[in-house]
Amino acid sequence: MSHAPQLKVNATYMRGGTSKGVFFNLTDLPKSAQQAGEARDRLLLRVIGSPDPYQKHTDGMGGATSSTSKTVILSKSQQPNHDVDYLFGQVSIDKPFIDWSGNCGNLTAAVGSFAISNGLVDPDRIPDNGVAVVRIWQANIQKTIIAHVPMTNGDVQETGDFELDGVTFPAAEVKVEFMDPADADASMFPTGNLVDELDVPGLGKLKATMINAGIPTIFLNAEDLKYTGTELQEAINNSAEALTQFELIRAHGAVKMGLIDTIDEAANRQHTPKVAFVAPPADYVSSSGKSISSNEIDLNVRALSMGKLHHAMMGTAAVAIATASTIPGTLVNIAAGGGDRESVVFGHPSGTLKVGAETILQNNNWVAKKVSMSRSARVLMEGKVRVPFDDE
Repeated sequence: MSHAPQLKVNATYMRGGTSKGVFFNLTDLPKSAQQAGEARDRLLLRVIGSPDPYQKHTDGMGGATSSTSKTVILSKSQQPNHDVDYLFGQVSIDKPFIDWSGNCGNLTAAVGSFAISNGLVDPDRIPDNGVAVVRIWQANIQKTIIAHVPMTNGDVQETGDFELDGVTFPAAEVKVEFMDPADADASMFPTGNLVDELDVPGLGKLKATMINAGIPTIFLNAEDLKYTGTELQEAINNSAEALTQFELIRAHGAVKMGLIDTIDEAANRQHTPKVAFVAPPADYVSSSGKSISSNEIDLNVRALSMGKLHHAMMGTAAVAIATASTIPGTLVNIAAGGGDRESVVFGHPSGTLKVGAETILQNNNWVAKKVSMSRSARVLMEGKVRVPFDDE
């Protein structure tokens, strides 16, 4: 019995922030995968190695974690005053499913680099030396992101001494600005409240700040969940009971935020919303063994992605943290000490991160104008990914 040979597709394997994924130029994909649909999902699932009941991604490019099971498709922008269109797919590890409902803030840091290196940005906008300002249209959430990409002698500068907790080695700093990160067609707080009571079976009524900025996120108080806010991955991910409870919280929160109609629909929307818990600053030792002192941070935050506690912090969740921290009365703001502020430094399992936000109260509704943070990115490998794929 004969079998078709593997397909060869131009691809770049990149790290962006504390995530990594497989990047594609839209025009390099097979014709059938150049538009949304079953063929595209089938191709990208096979590239990553999903679904994998062993949850190892041995037969694909994925890393069997939410941070490393990611795909990105880029193209010249169809939007005025933008350089590149950025489409992100979060690939499920053990299910035949790709979630296209949200952005990856970490991989955003790599989008500008890829766009410049692959001819997606007008050469007139790229300095030989200095900083290239890449205008990104985030197609999943219909938002503008600005990446400030360092350039040296006409090439993207990837090496440097900028250190990012959650990433082992230093690299060049990439400043990222998320413009108007909240949903313009809906309230930043979908329920209209800065704090709600979320009634979850078996857990009772939990205080929750539910916000749509960067990515829909549900913030809870660590104390209400009997946590300290200083937990590392094993404290949550090694407990089936804890993971089940967090998924139940996520599902009920998604319904209350109007993202889904019924609890059962949550299984098909794994990427959003995110669930995070906050606590006032406290000393802890990070996953790398680094001691974090309470006087270094404004608060502690732990967040779950794709059903597991994240090893650092998702970039989009950091946008939500930054936004909520500047709005007096949210659980994030209260954990950080309350009051007016323009930025916070928060502790996460791998260390700390500083984020800033500009928010204003407009017609009794909070509006986020911009969120900024620094990340880093670099190419890990480029060439052709080989994948068994029937293009018919």
